[in-house]
Amino acid sequence: MLKAFIPPPTANRPLTSVTDLTGQRLRDYQVLRRLGRGAMAEVYLAEQESLARQVALKVLSRELAGDPAYVDRFLHEARSAARLVHANIVQVYEVGRDGEHHFIAQEYVPGQNVGEVIHRNGQLKPGEVLDILRQVAAALCKAAEHSIVHRDIKPENLMVARNGEVKVADFGLARATGDQSGRTQAGVTMGTPLYMSPEQIEGRTVDSRSDIYSLGVAAYHMLAGRPPFEGETPLAVAVQHLNKQPPPLADFAVGTPPALADLVGRMMAKLPDDRFATPADLLRELRGLARRAAEDGWAEGPENWSLGDLSAVSQSQLAATEQLDKLMRQSRSLRLADISRRPWIAWIVGGLLLGLILGVITRPGFALEDAQPRAASYETPLEQLYYAKQVDTEAAWKAVIERFPGADEFYHHLAMQGLVRHYYRFSQPERAVPLLELLAKLPESQPELRTFGIAGLAVAYDQTGRSAESREYQRQMTPDMLQRLERDEPQLARLYFSIERNGG
Repeated sequence: MLKAFIPPPTANRPLTSVTDLTGQRLRDYQVLRRLGRGAMAEVYLAEQESLARQVALKVLSRELAGDPAYVDRFLHEARSAARLVHANIVQVYEVGRDGEHHFIAQEYVPGQNVGEVIHRNGQLKPGEVLDILRQVAAALCKAAEHSIVHRDIKPENLMVARNGEVKVADFGLARATGDQSGRTQAGVTMGTPLYMSPEQIEGRTVDSRSDIYSLGVAAYHMLAGRPPFEGETPLAVAVQHLNKQPPPLADFAVGTPPALADLVGRMMAKLPDDRFATPADLLRELRGLARRAAEDGWAEGPENWSLGDLSAVSQSQLAATEQLDKLMRQSRSLRLADISRRPWIAWIVGGLLLGLILGVITRPGFALEDAQPRAASYETPLEQLYYAKQVDTEAAWKAVIERFPGADEFYHHLAMQGLVRHYYRFSQPERAVPLLELLAKLPESQPELRTFGIAGLAVAYDQTGRSAESREYQRQMTPDMLQRLERDEPQLARLYFSIERNGG
């Protein structure tokens, strides 16, 4: 979709710089031509001769190279960016020094940045903006995995390659959220005022929600053809970010779908808690929006997303998976050691784990919920459960039971529950009955799964014409179970209350 943005290569524009290394060599790199100049560094196109590839070479400006603080910050940029290996992030290959020149060799992205695209094309189409948001959100997911905040998301730092791929550039202000070194204050402006979040302007602690705000401002600019706040000075713009609501997108971008305008508005909320909590949450919302946009005909659906984009959220969940699995193992040891002396511990730990794992496993909106199955081999049943939740195939759910026969039965019960939902989704209640019968026989110490089984049987028997059996299970539903069903299983509750209303 974005390929149309990229014009054929043009002659290099004249640039002014105090350092011109064109035609010179820096170790393994033959400098071909100058590409531009940033606040800290000259940027050149160079040939890395040992690998016969073109790279973008960022060379610290000569006037800054003699300042240890700037050199330290320059190297910090390289180390931060090098940790992030992702299709939508400009990759750092090497950081080095040749004589008085400190340099970073990074991926060369021929094309334009989004700022140039806006300047040349004016307002972008909603589908194009959605495509850019999707790719940048995937990049921010990767950064969030490493607790890194970009701190300068803006159209000029979003590179559009000639194949339409978007890559986030310049992690020069990036800093791990736990880093208190103060490098971002080393005489360099923190971010660009046109796109900075309120908390960044005020000098407060920032996290990935600050990048989400900046990306929302950039999206507003793409759609409206102008940023939401403008002023004669950076201070005037900063004050508006703090105190003023942006003009409605409809004032400048009449054709913007309301759902996209609402999403951008939420990204730009003044309070971090009112935005998307993580880039993964944003990506999930973008995926749902893409699905609806494809139905309405204004954007491509998620079936056209790359595997990297689709897997971004599941990758961000992997750490949680490992922590939960570790917690399960620890709690098992605790129960074995203490249950004879203090049985109440097992009830407390078991209840906490049940709530925690059910909350994660049944969480709606996983980024891969419609993805096609792929070859996978997981070492723990909990990881297999995550995978099954993502792809929602019969084989994936069954693998939890078949590949881990000796695992805790609780994992098997969750897999049965997922398989039942899968059968209902495909209108196959008769296949759900044997699983529901097993869940309905669980002891009262597992009330959520037991309620699911009994209510599910009432619905399944009604849908398969076995009214007598359905009424038998309806009679087993207590007021507490009905309340639990309505709270935890709203879709099944609707089906259940429907048969009650119809006298089933």
